[in-house]
Amino acid sequence: MCPSRLVLEHVTSRWGVLVLAALLERSYRFSELRREVGGVSEKMLAQTLQTLERDGFVHRDAKPVIPPRVDYSLTALGREAAEQVWALARWTERRLDAVRAARETYDRQKAREA
Repeated sequence: MCPSRLVLEHVTSRWGVLVLAALLERSYRFSELRREVGGVSEKMLAQTLQTLERDGFVHRDAKPVIPPRVDYSLTALGREAAEQVWALARWTERRLDAVRAARETYDRQKAREA
């Protein structure tokens, strides 16, 4: 497997895209980010953040206070990746009608062939 393919999987994964998009707005604490992303389990969010941090996209700032406070933000590399992924997400939303029409055409053709 090509190394770039693995990085691409990380930033374009279901939760990777949503985490990067949320962090484009501002930094978040874990619980805030979980609410912002919506639908992600605690385990999946933790795994996604750890993966994105390891790849250099997310900065984890653990403050030595009680109770512990951890903030997540984008690195410069992460901001660049997030902007690219978010542009693709916005394009997808704008072109959804064309995709639906293509699917309907495809399904009709397949139904005739059957």
